[in-house]
Amino acid sequence: MKRKVGGLSERALAEFVAKACRVAGLRGAVTVLVTNSREMRTLNTRFRGKDYITDVLSFPPPNFVEGFAGDIAISQDVAGQNARTLRHSVADEVRILVLHGVLHLAGYDHEGDDGEMAGKELRLRRRLGLPAALIERAAVKPRPTTARSARLRT
Repeated sequence: MKRKVGGLSERALAEFVAKACRVAGLRGAVTVLVTNSREMRTLNTRFRGKDYITDVLSFPPPNFVEGFAGDIAISQDVAGQNARTLRHSVADEVRILVLHGVLHLAGYDHEGDDGEMAGKELRLRRRLGLPAALIERAAVKPRPTTARSARLRT
């Protein structure tokens, strides 16, 4: 982690990532970068051509990388804003964003799947004991300062 998340050690985050991958059926190693909004905006601009801050980005690996499922980048700043707004911990918000990113790495894409990813995320969120899922929140109340998370294809 580039930035520390209160209530979430690196070990606890690694354990959660492994658990989220297991319940999502994703095999292979996943790395997670927790960083600031400025770096997230840079990543979003560089890899998606979208010049704005986003909460989570997923980077699947090229097809030839065996044993590696991909990278996830999370904005701690946006996670903190969401956590305050939704009245849960930043650690829980980071976990929600990790789960969302893992689902993207597993091949789900909420932008055109008629709710398949949202349903899967809801079931897994409940199974993992997490508060409101990213897609559910987006359907209820749009977030004007951030974009929806995106799956990047390399």
